[in-house]
Amino acid sequence: MVGCTLPQFGELAHADVAAFAAATEQLGVDSLWVADRLLAPVDPTALHAGMRGAIPEHYRTIADPLIALTVAATVTTTVRLGASVLVGPWYPPVQLARQLTTIDAVSDGRLLPGFGVGWSPDEYCASGARFEDRGALLDELLDVLIALWTTSPVEHQGVHWSIPPSWVDFKPVQRPRPPIGLGAFTGAGLRRVGERADCWLPVVWASNHVDLSPLHAQRNAVDAAARAVGRDSAEITAQVRVNVAPGTPLVAVADTTRRLADNGYPDSFVELMWAVEDIDSQLEWIAKFAAL
Repeated sequence: MVGCTLPQFGELAHADVAAFAAATEQLGVDSLWVADRLLAPVDPTALHAGMRGAIPEHYRTIADPLIALTVAATVTTTVRLGASVLVGPWYPPVQLARQLTTIDAVSDGRLLPGFGVGWSPDEYCASGARFEDRGALLDELLDVLIALWTTSPVEHQGVHWSIPPSWVDFKPVQRPRPPIGLGAFTGAGLRRVGERADCWLPVVWASNHVDLSPLHAQRNAVDAAARAVGRDSAEITAQVRVNVAPGTPLVAVADTTRRLADNGYPDSFVELMWAVEDIDSQLEWIAKFAAL
């Protein structure tokens, strides 16, 4: 079985996350995932590469990803709890480290935190972070998170954040720390994955006979970046998000996940936000998928 996303966007933001998480675990889902958006600008400065003309209506109503993961952690016992992805530069690292550590503790070590740099200058403006500094902010955020998770006392003097020598003894259950996932598809982002990530978080769209050549090309870039800094690229795992467009047959989604597994990507999860608009229908879809 594969994973799925928690209800978080659009009308699904008002759903009973606890009931959904418990039900999907019973259906055999192996991981539950969240994503990250802040707002939907009326007149966006920029759009994601896959968007045309306007921000999707789903992005007007957004539940908090960290709270959703915490709720899911309290009612499940086996599923992995992942973020694909949190927009790292929006978050103060000391507070974020504590929040993620709490989720890892509540879930008894089931957290897989993933990070990216996002794409919206408007959301950066609202967060108080500089869009132009997004890569440097993410790199320093990762430095601080790792320090907070693996050392105490901890000290950090950086360009964007400083921590005086301090005891921070609340550590994750996973040792030495939770695996760090990174989502990326640009050259700079894929290099960062190869240099720093434990897990790569790519995206494909479900279809009959899905073309995986772009995914393979991105993986080759990740592997090359890893080798360039002396890392074993085989140690970088992947969790592939499978977006499901409206009207996509269930069998096409199953075919996509099977083809991923057959081509070296055994771990994936489905994003049903656009395809299935209410919780009962999502649970019915997942039950049918599990039966294939």
